[in-house]
Amino acid sequence: MIARHVCLGIIRDRALYLIALYSLVMLAATVLLPQVALAAQDKIILDVGLTAMHLLILLVVAFIGTGLINQEIEKRTVLTMIAKPVSPMEFVLGKHLGLSLLLTLLMALMGAIYLGILWLNGIAYSTLSLLLAMGFMLLEMMLLGAIALLLGVITSSLLATLLTFAVYLAGHLSTDILALGQLNENGGLRLAIRGLYLVLPDLERFNLRNQAVYGLDWLPPANQLWVHGGYGVLYTGVLLAVTGIIFSRRQF
Repeated sequence: MIARHVCLGIIRDRALYLIALYSLVMLAATVLLPQVALAAQDKIILDVGLTAMHLLILLVVAFIGTGLINQEIEKRTVLTMIAKPVSPMEFVLGKHLGLSLLLTLLMALMGAIYLGILWLNGIAYSTLSLLLAMGFMLLEMMLLGAIALLLGVITSSLLATLLTFAVYLAGHLSTDILALGQLNENGGLRLAIRGLYLVLPDLERFNLRNQAVYGLDWLPPANQLWVHGGYGVLYTGVLLAVTGIIFSRRQF
């Protein structure tokens, strides 16, 4: 019930307009790129399609996900939900499930447009590789959605949005941050960076876009996919559990 309400509410907030924006981006790419990149236009269109999809869904997570619980708290409508036989954990899980349903819908629609444009333009691609890339992209965004909900419970919507973007950037640069930290002579700083690396999600685990674009017949080992997928599910579950605990202890 909560998930359905969340999903429909976000759709009413014109989130599906992103589909039109994505279509315009892809149309512009197919029209303009042949004029400036004759040799590599197919690869660039493949890359632009996945990157635009990734960034647009990230915007939904950062700007909408952080407010799903926070706005309920600020407007005091959370009191109505708590008064019903709904536990704090069920409330949090319902919010995340609703957000995940919306992200899945957006991903499916954008993916259909993406594959359709590739087919119409005769661009060679590996369907399985692209579907894997989009599937792991969705898993990454669900994990970020859990982070957005957690930050939305403990701080304001604006700060939570900024922190979500910060976690996204740090999560994709975590390995580089660790490598730089090892070069530092300060032992305490190296230890702090190591701790930060262990706490932050390693979002590069879900980045299969480059391989899907530049290696048409490339497929990662099945055990690697299972490990990365399990990592995402486990990390998301832990974040939701922590969010539920913090939410249950808040005073309204």
